[in-house]
Amino acid sequence: MKRILTPLMVGVLALGVAACSKQGPGSAAGDASAAAADGKITVGLAVSTLNNPFFVELRDGAAAEAKKQGVNLITVDAQDDPAKQQASVEDLIQKKVGVILINPTDSSAVANVVKEATDKGIKVVSLDRSVNGAAVSSHIASDNTAGGVMAGQYLLGKLGGKGRIVELEGIAGSSAARERGEGFHQVVDNKGGVKLLARQPADFDRAKGLSVMENIIQGNKDIQGVFAHNDEMALGAVKAIQAAGLKNVVVVGFDATPDAVAAVKSGTLSATVQQQPALIGAYGVQTAKKLAEGQKVERFIPVPLNLVKQ
Repeated sequence: MKRILTPLMVGVLALGVAACSKQGPGSAAGDASAAAADGKITVGLAVSTLNNPFFVELRDGAAAEAKKQGVNLITVDAQDDPAKQQASVEDLIQKKVGVILINPTDSSAVANVVKEATDKGIKVVSLDRSVNGAAVSSHIASDNTAGGVMAGQYLLGKLGGKGRIVELEGIAGSSAARERGEGFHQVVDNKGGVKLLARQPADFDRAKGLSVMENIIQGNKDIQGVFAHNDEMALGAVKAIQAAGLKNVVVVGFDATPDAVAAVKSGTLSATVQQQPALIGAYGVQTAKKLAEGQKVERFIPVPLNLVKQ
């Protein structure tokens, strides 16, 4: 038997198709309109990349806390692309989330979209990396400068206060790379007996850490120490060092990801500055909930650092 679609049924179907077509780029489970219906607070989480274990832990910490707090969380992944992050945050604005948690790909590039959100009454909280050129309600992070100091002090301690070292930098424009580098240079600059052989960006990426370190080794094999602005680059550097047959090179990373901690335990990585990304994510959701409920929050919420070492 044939089914006849009445004009009313056609209209309903059209509305359903239209609603489905509004799914934004990179959006995860959770919808703001559905959340409004059930009375839940909706929070957007804009992550720089989920191709990095550190930010996966941050996302997971936020998701666990959101479930605990009864908060609807929508996660978007910029895949380390500033333009994609802007589009993703604009999508969160269109969904009318109550608060946006943002981990910038580029601290300056996100300024305009952060202003767009705050102009529309949406509170913004930055996680791990700060926002340059726009005000946020709170910034939640470890003290990256202090972490850079910690890494530099450990490295020089292992080298007896002198040596030929390499620095692998993170993404240019990110606050984490700038601050970790600043802390490190507070320790090593103008230090007698210390020579910085190379200072090159590898964009927080393991494969780039490997290739950049390979190129540095081709020019100079007399390397005693390496500081990488994150563990992914440090692990790439370790692989290049092993392949070149270099011995007794002290490599220090930053983040204490599971792979890095395992490498420290096995003796292939000397140390890593431990942040607590899951706690950063959890603090983010807690802070977002307070803001959505009209409570006051601290402008800066610190997350403790530690050093995982051999």
